[in-house]
Amino acid sequence: MSSPYPRTNAALAARDLAVLWHPCTQMHDHETLPLLPVVGAEGVWLYDADGGRYLDAVSSWWTNVFGHRHPHLVAALKQQLDTLDHVMLAGFTHEPALELAEALIRVAPPGLARVFYADNGSSAVEVALKMSFHYWRNLGHGSKQQFIALSGSYHGETLGALSVSDVALYRETYAPLLLKPLLAPSPDAYEAEPGESPRDVATRRLAQLRAVLQREAETTCAIIVEPLVQCAGGMRMYDASYLTGLRALCDEFHVHLIADEIAVGFGRTGTLFACEQGNITPDFLCLSKGLTGGMLPLSAVLTNNTVYAAFYADYASGKAFLHSHSYTGNPLACRAALATLELFATEPVLARNRELAACLARELEPLREHTNVADLRQTGLIAAVELAQDRRTRQPFPTSERRGLRVYRYGLQHEMLLRPLGNVVYFMPPYVITPEQIATMVRVARDGIAAAVA
Repeated sequence: MSSPYPRTNAALAARDLAVLWHPCTQMHDHETLPLLPVVGAEGVWLYDADGGRYLDAVSSWWTNVFGHRHPHLVAALKQQLDTLDHVMLAGFTHEPALELAEALIRVAPPGLARVFYADNGSSAVEVALKMSFHYWRNLGHGSKQQFIALSGSYHGETLGALSVSDVALYRETYAPLLLKPLLAPSPDAYEAEPGESPRDVATRRLAQLRAVLQREAETTCAIIVEPLVQCAGGMRMYDASYLTGLRALCDEFHVHLIADEIAVGFGRTGTLFACEQGNITPDFLCLSKGLTGGMLPLSAVLTNNTVYAAFYADYASGKAFLHSHSYTGNPLACRAALATLELFATEPVLARNRELAACLARELEPLREHTNVADLRQTGLIAAVELAQDRRTRQPFPTSERRGLRVYRYGLQHEMLLRPLGNVVYFMPPYVITPEQIATMVRVARDGIAAAVA
């Protein structure tokens, strides 16, 4: 795809650096790290102003599950633009919001029956936290005021979502502003003791969580987890039996279960929702990112009628859930989400994803014995390579050496967008990627790793 703009990468980058402040970025890095101006996209490819292209191996922060500018999604948005752009969802309603809520309830784990819209993943987490706390308050359990999160978890960067996150890089600076959650040990299989299977780790961690709940359940609103994969915390993966046991513990101790499927939902782990693999229904299911196929910002929190009923009362009771966003249930975003769900309904997406996941596993397997690969792990179409100074000792590279950044640079030089998490090189490609493109993606990553650890 040729650039539609008569400008160069350098010219666009210069304009950017004069006015923009980028997310999750130390802007000083761009004194030596070139910015990548993107002027077009299609399928798995991003195109820059100089005619270069880059395979989007991370689905643009895990959002574009069907690649860029998928024709079905584009057509749906164009059609919606001809009828309704936006209307507030307080006292009004519209067909896209209704259709999407009905469609989500049809495909969600059984028992989820109400949909509350927000704008992004962090906002969805905020909604679930507030709704859980407010539910217990409405029922006369005002002592329930704290939350349990897993060590190494990440749930977003607004203050509430960051409060239940445990990634020091994001949390430490703002610690004085945050709630202090209880942390339960993660079932991360990378932390297995000698001879332990991932299932064994899950069982051990459930026992430790039980001890926490025995002490703290009476003052705990909910436990929040990322099902199967702790994504921004380093693509930490765990056995699905943990979810099954977690649901049982939440029921036993009368605390809510919040499932943050913002990154892992919509087919990424091999099932439409990761919760399905533990055969559970959470009390709150948080969705975003792939919800609209990456086309527009939208999130949704699904819950059950028991929770909904606790808020249904006369306005003067103070039980109403007074939380809103200006663009709640935006018709364009809802239409994009509906088009995304239509692709799952009309195409063999999950079956194809399983084939692509098997292909990815085959291509990655030779890295397992690499001197500097401490772990190679995969759940569905999420795979991660943990770099270390030595695979046997798992001694990490010093943070200051930024080995992951070296892989990122190498990838851009070879038509590949890889954005490692520290020393973890990961893959979350769009579902429209081909086996041949997977082979290229892994080859570039493998060569980039070799260059980074040399």
